Amino acid sequence: MATSNSRDFDLDVGELIEEAYERCGLEMRSGYDAKTARRSLNLMFADWANRGLNLWTVTQETKAVSSGTATYTLSSEFVDLLEVVLRNSSGTDFTLTQMSRGEYLRIPNKTNTGQPSQYFFDRQTTPTITLWSTPDASYTLVYYYVRRIQDADALVNTTDAPFRFLPCMAAGLAYYISIKRAPERIQILKSVYEEEFQRAMSEDANSTPLKLTPNISYLRY
Repeated sequence: MATSNSRDFDLDVGELIEEAYERCGLEMRSGYDAKTARRSLNLMFADWANRGLNLWTVTQETKAVSSGTATYTLSSEFVDLLEVVLRNSSGTDFTLTQMSRGEYLRIPNKTNTGQPSQYFFDRQTTPTITLWSTPDASYTLVYYYVRRIQDADALVNTTDAPFRFLPCMAAGLAYYISIKRAPERIQILKSVYEEEFQRAMSEDANSTPLKLTPNISYLRY
């Protein structure tokens, strides 16, 4: 028999909820069943942001930097800021190093102007980035950041995650639903979820070669 030659299997939110209820030994029968499951799914996505880096949420963005302005507001979809470079008018990029809140606080002259070499990322509800030195010319910030996973707003939506995470999503949602509707299955569903999550996260990594450089030193007598 011929194979399907199809590689587009996916689950929309409604199908994901059905699968999760079935794992709990239940059926989705009402609009409230769907509503409470969507809420649990979005809470699970929020928890994933606390569990580590989800590579598919890494996004590159640029922001114009003006002379004399040190602090810039970033999007509220930011989870974390990963890497930042400063690009000058000739297109040359310079790496910026991150400062902690305390390190920035201890800078004696925060209004000193020059080409920025450091930044402080203030991780508030609406985050900001503050450059030091205060820019002495126009530049462009180029950065990678981790964004929030998009919400599961409607049953017909597909989820904002790669297909490799479908087993993890189904297992996790089943566990979340069991807390409310099937307490006798909590332990087994939690165990399955954590196993699926670890398996998915172990594959959600950059495959880059490991380079080791020997530290060769000698003593002179």
